[in-house]
Amino acid sequence: MLRRSSSYEALRTRFDWDLPDDLNMAHQTCDGWAATDPDRTAIIDLTSGHRRDVSFGTLYQLSRRVEAGLVARGVMRGDRVGVLLSQGPLCAAAHIAAWRLGAISVPLFKLFQRDALASRLGDSGAKVVVTDDEGKGMLRPFDCAVLTQKDLPDAAMATRAAVGTGPEDAAVLIYTSGTTGKPKGALHGHRVLTGHLPGVEMSHDFLGQPGDVLWTPADWAWIGGLFDVLMPGLALGIPVVAARADKFSPDFADWVIATGSVRNVFFPPTALRMLKAADTRLEGLRSVASGGEPLGAEMLAWGREALGVTINEFYGQTECNMVASSCGSLFDPEPGCLGRSVPGFTVAVIDEDGQLTDQEGDIAVRRGAASMMLEYWRNPKATAEKYRKGWLLTGDRGIMEEGGFVRFVGRDDDVISSAGYRIGPAEIEDCLLTHPAVATVGVVGKPDPLRGEIVKAYVVLKARSEVPEQELQDWVKQRLASYSYPREIAFLDALPMTVTGKVIRKALKARAAAEGGNS
Repeated sequence: MLRRSSSYEALRTRFDWDLPDDLNMAHQTCDGWAATDPDRTAIIDLTSGHRRDVSFGTLYQLSRRVEAGLVARGVMRGDRVGVLLSQGPLCAAAHIAAWRLGAISVPLFKLFQRDALASRLGDSGAKVVVTDDEGKGMLRPFDCAVLTQKDLPDAAMATRAAVGTGPEDAAVLIYTSGTTGKPKGALHGHRVLTGHLPGVEMSHDFLGQPGDVLWTPADWAWIGGLFDVLMPGLALGIPVVAARADKFSPDFADWVIATGSVRNVFFPPTALRMLKAADTRLEGLRSVASGGEPLGAEMLAWGREALGVTINEFYGQTECNMVASSCGSLFDPEPGCLGRSVPGFTVAVIDEDGQLTDQEGDIAVRRGAASMMLEYWRNPKATAEKYRKGWLLTGDRGIMEEGGFVRFVGRDDDVISSAGYRIGPAEIEDCLLTHPAVATVGVVGKPDPLRGEIVKAYVVLKARSEVPEQELQDWVKQRLASYSYPREIAFLDALPMTVTGKVIRKALKARAAAEGGNS
């Protein structure tokens, strides 16, 4: 765990990675606790509508039963094991069982349609998929073995240690969301969990305080749910809440927090905006972390007032996660910034030659960080293209500010070039979100014969709200640069979103390009 320090500088100076030659995430997340403190609560299971506390000893036995089922289906070291499950003890046990065997787990999302499942199952070559009855039905079109809880042997595997693995041995294959192209499989080693821990602890103001209980509405099929919450919580011995809802709502969040005694939450930005739009107040929280999109000053101010905490924004991606973060107990956040480098990571802004720059450039992470992928699965060309002279390229553009804060400008392909100005959509989105009538917004560049591109905003209004286009344009003009206001605004009922809750700007850009017209 991070040693609490009096300053950010001291925190970084005192930090050192601990990556032993013998490292297996099954031991980190389950076996070690089951051996030393089996009655300790691992998961607070709310999936049935009432609370059931699952101990590490119980989780261990469940994972051993899954392991027996996998062995019976011929799973060996290096085989891929799909996990098509929502939040719940079986989801955790399936990953743990695969890692204990030296297999590679492949998280899969229940909302995937047939083509999305087919691409991931086909590319990974999954030998077995651990799922439930619903997932079994989804998998009928595919030629893969299925293991449900009903299929598990009554008896666990005979007691034995996890197979010998080290930090660089493959453990989990997580597919990107595919917002900028075909989803690629980021292959991670057993060091990936250790790599996440300092950022998770930092984003929750030193997670691991007495009484801490961790929850996220993000599905455990995504790196944000699996490695920002579930597995770090288990590794640190902090109870993790499992809860399911067909759709996130403020009432659901309030119920989970109260019933599960939650004190620490990772809320994706979309969830925070829904809470704000509903004027929700949540009590009893010690920390709230968020990541995926910059929140802006208005959202941070709302968090202090409505949630009673400073929302700590963190930054990362499937290929290398939890690399930068805020930490309200150490320093004030900078609105629009991604935070500062997490101890053990070097996050920088580099130019086309791979050199540090104080101008706008590519946000990058120094190669060698513990949460960095081993490679893109069976894709050496894409792996090579991801790096530039010792730096992993995130695909985001930013500016390095004083104190090591990284200001987010936008995705490399999202930056708008208008009349010679380079305009980041995030700042405009943040500004529009401060308008009391706006629920959510996506900003893109629309082709324009005079300016090259113009700024176009797609806005979803709050229920029973109306606002003229000119009022929103003036709202931005009065708060940002005069050249960056949206020259066109369209009002939609909903924005295209990824399954992880991010606006799909690619879809909005295609829509804008197809609209034509003059500005």
